[in-house]
Amino acid sequence: MGMNYYQIKKNARKARKLVIRGTTAAGSGHPGGSFSMAEIMGCLLYKHMRYDPKNPLWEDRDRLILSKGHASPGLFSNLAVAGFFDESEIETLRQFGSRLQGHPDYKCPGVEFCGGSLGIGLSFSIGNALAAKIDSKQHRIFTIIGDGESNEGQVWEAAMTGAKYKVDNMTVFLDRNFIQQDSYTEKIMPLDEELVGDELSEMWKDASRWKLGDKWRSFGWNVIEIDGHRIEQIDAALKKATQTRNVPTIIVARTVKGKGVEHMEDNPKWHGVAPKKEIAPIIDLELDCQFMIAPSIIAGDMTNLENEVKRCSEGRADYIHLDVMDGQFVQNTTFDHNKIKDLRPYTVIPFDAHLMINEPVKHVKDYINAGCDIITVHAEVCDESSFGEIRDTLRQNQVGAGLAINPDTELPEWSFPFLADLDQLIVMSVVPGKSGQKYIEPTHQKTQNLAKLLSEHKFDGFIEADGGVDLSNVGQCFVDGARAFVGGSAIIGQKDVRGVIADFRKEILKARRKLLIKKAYDLGGKDLVNKWIELHLIGDKKTQLMQMAKELGYT
Repeated sequence: MGMNYYQIKKNARKARKLVIRGTTAAGSGHPGGSFSMAEIMGCLLYKHMRYDPKNPLWEDRDRLILSKGHASPGLFSNLAVAGFFDESEIETLRQFGSRLQGHPDYKCPGVEFCGGSLGIGLSFSIGNALAAKIDSKQHRIFTIIGDGESNEGQVWEAAMTGAKYKVDNMTVFLDRNFIQQDSYTEKIMPLDEELVGDELSEMWKDASRWKLGDKWRSFGWNVIEIDGHRIEQIDAALKKATQTRNVPTIIVARTVKGKGVEHMEDNPKWHGVAPKKEIAPIIDLELDCQFMIAPSIIAGDMTNLENEVKRCSEGRADYIHLDVMDGQFVQNTTFDHNKIKDLRPYTVIPFDAHLMINEPVKHVKDYINAGCDIITVHAEVCDESSFGEIRDTLRQNQVGAGLAINPDTELPEWSFPFLADLDQLIVMSVVPGKSGQKYIEPTHQKTQNLAKLLSEHKFDGFIEADGGVDLSNVGQCFVDGARAFVGGSAIIGQKDVRGVIADFRKEILKARRKLLIKKAYDLGGKDLVNKWIELHLIGDKKTQLMQMAKELGYT
């Protein structure tokens, strides 16, 4: 069973967009804390929790308790995406008579806790967990608390209580975004170490400064520390927590407040401020412009693929691209599902299997069982019937479904009915079969045309650029419409994988910023460009954007 990677990722994006839609309509609300917990909510609701949206009070349901009640827009948005109510209702946020108020309320289906007063959600959760034990119920309690509310003494009283009564049927997430209502947590009441200046990113990166996990360990809790935006880490942590006995588990998730929108990220202002209506469309586009980078390990040392997987993991790749070649569909042979199964224990990072093989319908289950999280097959060796069978099998096993086309292949018409449900389309920009080839330039126009076609068919997956992608062209590939980028010799063929991936991100970020500046200009001319740039208060973002806008002639 896969981790449901793409579905979680797409739903988290959809939920973030609904948060913007709701808070903009209300003119108030808390987008920052809603965004920091988006991936956590996604993993819970779209992978790990048992519930029935049509029967929200089902007795055997798992319970989700949001203690950090300010983030109610994030809860409501995810409940809407999960099917508890229509997504359009998010526009009633904070209105008189609405079921969606500034803090969670029982009036809203799916809400398990009225989180009006911060700091009490953990105590409430322990009560629920103990009641389930007394009643011999098998459901689990999942709780999200904030680092700001951890100033409250009741949180630590609850911590002692949870350890004493061994509430192992409860898993707690601490959304560690380092920001509370007035400022940075480490300035108000440090949980780790006092913050000097406003450069939060340095503390986030320096694990030696994190003390909070030890605090919880001293209270007798099982502590798991993760990057709270990495779906695979959240998924792995939840599995470990479920298997832990006789001790409560807290997952300390290091997150970024406002994650996904640059001017909101690490900015205390966006704890409780709604976007202006003229800015909302720019944010909406920015959320659609999230991207991923995947090294292709066949460009590395084929005699030691285990080490190449480790290098990808250490390099903070979003996922790992596995080119499977059978010597028939393409001339070369690489490895098959047996090798992938051997590699799977070396990392929790998602595996993206690109099957360049004949008759993939006969083999897809082998790659599911090997631990692949995304599986892509070629249109050239499929038809409507066989791809439909492949898609259904992948969906049943929570594995992402992808389709690939070669440089001389147009997207076949039989694929059109599948596009709205497709997770990934690989646009090959080299002739498949070997690494190190140069990017075929006409692929830029082909990708642009495909992006328009896919939009018409309500495709909400990711176009993946694969073949010859490097620092010289990755920005243009992004402009074309690609949002996932495979790097062979340009990434894994380099000594410093982490450094190269960081350079890739910088180039894509430049292209994204230019796109957003143009969007602002198209919507409101130079005035709106300047208003949007002025929102970027943290770090040197504003200076960089002003220079970029000047070069583009938009200031």
